[in-house]
Formats: sequence, structure tokens, C-alpha cells
Amino acid sequence: MRIGELSRRTGVPVPTIKFYLREGLLPSGELTSHNQAQYGESHLHRLKLVRAMTEVGKLSVAAARDVLATIDEPGLSLHKVLGTAQIAVTPQVAPGTDEAWQQAEQLVTELIGRLGWEVPPVYPARQALEQLVVTIRDLGQDDLLDLLDDYAAAARQLAAAEVGLIGRREGLDSRIEGVVLGTVLGDALIGALRRLAQLDTSRQIFDADAATP
Repeated sequence: MRIGELSRRTGVPVPTIKFYLREGLLPSGELTSHNQAQYGESHLHRLKLVRAMTEVGKLSVAAARDVLATIDEPGLSLHKVLGTAQIAVTPQVAPGTDEAWQQAEQLVTELIGRLGWEVPPVYPARQALEQLVVTIRDLGQDDLLDLLDDYAAAARQLAAAEVGLIGRREGLDSRIEGVVLGTVLGDALIGALRRLAQLDTSRQIFDADAATP
């Protein structure tokens, strides 16, 4: 197919496809003349993957390129692919050195130890959690930290379901893409479902309270 058909079948504008080609997110097509190229089903699939990461998952071009490079690297374990995808979607946080940061680091270390999780001492998601603890305390919302174990329990249950599902897939390519998209799109799914649950729970609790004589 030509680039126009590739655009029609994916809904991605031609200028965007050309941008992805220039940035190395999409492999070049097979040249049929000096200014024409043909694209196959593999390009169609890759373009959908790129679009999911950049438009839905909000990954930067550089982060998407890193994830795609990991996908294309032979011999990597799914655990390594998951780590790369997580690093790509997690904002980089520079740990502070003041007392608030030290206390947050201690709280997170104690939480991870209590849960029995094996997590590197320097890992983007860990530093992101520490920053959240600092922010929560700075805003005087300390009681939210009482829910950390509840958050962790829900996250563990969900992670077990996600990783188990990927493990049951057939084919390495399908598993790798499941790891990447499960990480990138899973955050968006969790956020959307959590807000729906909050809305319904708020209706049940606060509307019920308002209606009580």
C-alpha cells in the first residue's frame, strides 16, 4: 500500500506518518521509485503501536523510540522489556536532599520492605512515589498516606492479573507488545476506571448523607 492508504487505514495524517518515518519510529517502506514507497501490514501494525504510545499513552518521541528499540532487540526477557516501558512512561524525578525527602524515602523503603517487594533503590517509579509523599505532606493531606497499603494491595492484585494475562499469550511478539501497551495504556485505564468508581462512590456516600434527615 502507498502512504495515502496507510493513512486512511490508520487515521494517522500523512504528515504525521512522514514525521514518524523521519524520527525512526516507523521503518522505511520499499522504494518503487525515487519518491514513492510501498508499505505492508507490518508498517500498519507498527503505526498503530506508535500512535497508541504517543497519542494515548502520551509518550514523547524519544521515549517511544526507546521502547520500540527494546521491542526490536532480540533475546531480551519480558522483565527487561517491562522495565524499559515503565521507565519510558514514568516522569524522571531528581530526589531531594532535605529532611522531607529523607522522611519520604524512609516511608517508601519501609512500605516496600513490609510488602516484601524487590525494587531497586534507584528506580523512577520509586522516586516518583517519594515525590508524591513529599507533596502530600506539604499540602497537609497526611491522612492520604494511611491508604498506601490499600493502594499497594490493589496494585499488586492488578499487576498479578496483568502479568498473568500476558504470560498466557502465544508468541513472543504478542507478549512483548502486551507488556509495552499494558504499561502505557494500563495507566490510562486505571485512571479512567478509578474516576468512574470515585464518582459512583461519591454519589452513594455524599448524596446519601445529604438526604439523611
